[in-house]
Amino acid sequence: MPHAFRPVLDITSLDAATYGGNPALKVPVLLDADGPLVGTENICQELVRRSQTRSMVVLRGDVADRVVANAEEMTLHVMSAEVSLILAQMAGDDRLAPPKVRRSLENGLGYLNDSVDRVLEALPADRTLSFLEVALFCVVTHLPFRQVLDVASYARLKAFCDLFGERESAQRTEYRFDASS
Repeated sequence: MPHAFRPVLDITSLDAATYGGNPALKVPVLLDADGPLVGTENICQELVRRSQTRSMVVLRGDVADRVVANAEEMTLHVMSAEVSLILAQMAGDDRLAPPKVRRSLENGLGYLNDSVDRVLEALPADRTLSFLEVALFCVVTHLPFRQVLDVASYARLKAFCDLFGERESAQRTEYRFDASS
């Protein structure tokens, strides 16, 4: 599918246009002929519809097993907590994020580290990809990239990321800081 990437160079911007018209001032946003589509899950669902590979992709909520549901929720929570910590860092004062935010992020990672093997076993064996695996890989690798948290002590999550990181798609989407051209 043809696409273009438009980085948000200033995540402190208060202009919705910076975020592709998202009034919540967040990314990601998919822009197409129908206008903006906001939110990771909405965009994932739309891309799966367009790809015609629905039966091979496991989206959030597709698996009834509670360990998967909890892992999906915990992964999204860790992402949200990370954003709060990054914004506090950017403001120059880590105290802007309550101590509970860091502790809940660490607790969430601990839960995910303890349950990742059971979670992966509960996912359909014939999947090509799952929302959970992508989201988990992204957040665990993004935390050290943004110098929010060293994840070395989460051995099971590190092993998962090492394995998932062997995928060509993961290797082709390394983190970097974009600059205006």
